[in-house]
Amino acid sequence: MINRRRLLELGGLGLTLAGAIGASRFLAANEAQTEDNLGYHMPPESAPHERTFMQWPVSVAAYGKADLEAVQGAIVALANAIAEFEPVVMLGAVGRSDHHLHRLDPEIERWDIPTDDLWCRDSGPTFVVGPSGQLAIAHLRFNGWGNKQPHPNDGLIAQRVAQRLGLPLLESGLVGEQGGMEHDGAGTILAHASSWVNPNRNNLSQAEIGKRLLSALGGTNMIWAPGVKDADITDYHIDALARFVGPGHVLIQIDEEEDPDDPWSRAAHQTFAVLKQARDARGKPLRITTLPEAGSVRSRRGDFVASYINYYVCNGAVVASQFGDRRSDETARATLQQLYPDRKVVMLNVDPIGESGGGIHCATQQQPKI
Repeated sequence: MINRRRLLELGGLGLTLAGAIGASRFLAANEAQTEDNLGYHMPPESAPHERTFMQWPVSVAAYGKADLEAVQGAIVALANAIAEFEPVVMLGAVGRSDHHLHRLDPEIERWDIPTDDLWCRDSGPTFVVGPSGQLAIAHLRFNGWGNKQPHPNDGLIAQRVAQRLGLPLLESGLVGEQGGMEHDGAGTILAHASSWVNPNRNNLSQAEIGKRLLSALGGTNMIWAPGVKDADITDYHIDALARFVGPGHVLIQIDEEEDPDDPWSRAAHQTFAVLKQARDARGKPLRITTLPEAGSVRSRRGDFVASYINYYVCNGAVVASQFGDRRSDETARATLQQLYPDRKVVMLNVDPIGESGGGIHCATQQQPKI
């Protein structure tokens, strides 16, 4: 399987094609005039949802036939689990008859919006709400994580969803992915600079990118940590490491000791140090809860992404991954239950998604209820 981490080691998948497709969109985004915010803000993930969007993965080139079927099976299991708590829409071209599609809960809607891959957090719509309760989509343009993977369909998903729902598409002037930033719903945004302040996405200064992110999402306070460039396809999305669980309260998955030989460990501890010095939009120190790494994992893939942090908050539930280590799985479950006491914690074996370089949060996208 060519996954989101291994892809760079193999020299990229269709980089020339992706670059040719994405160059004009890249320039258009950075040179576009950004929309006035007009009081729009992105509600926290824990706010009530109208529905969850997901994307049906179809790229044999990215996975190979056998691994694609395994990933499709995991997407069905995840969609069916979420559908027990709120409506789910599966995006994908009509007419497909993939075996696992028939296992989808019959209550799950299927919209005829063509897709390439499953990462709806990154290429799906970023919903924002205006001061009168009106819904819009903040356009964070998707270019295949810096033109590392072809995205002829995924690059158009946000605007196609906007068209179907009859919503305005508010230009942010940024190329990037929602998985590359976290917000606390009260004005504070956290991101790894490696996913944004990167010439493969934005030819802009860090200050300007932060200004545009805050404007697009209705924030007032930007926290940057360095991250890691060119070690995985996402350039180290923050949502695999740290998540806001409430205003000024962040959850980070990290072991006590830094491994100096592991670039992920070094970067995680750099982010942890930044968080300990940071202030939220109210000027207060962040409240930080830590969660240890998984002790062991069921998957034998060396680049498996074992992120408990990459969970999804839906109506009445928190849906997270479990990896086969009884002790660390239970620690993660108990921590999430403590942080979200009014929701049911549902833990799933969706290893094919982790073997593809992401997690449950990466595969989902919420539409706020207004």
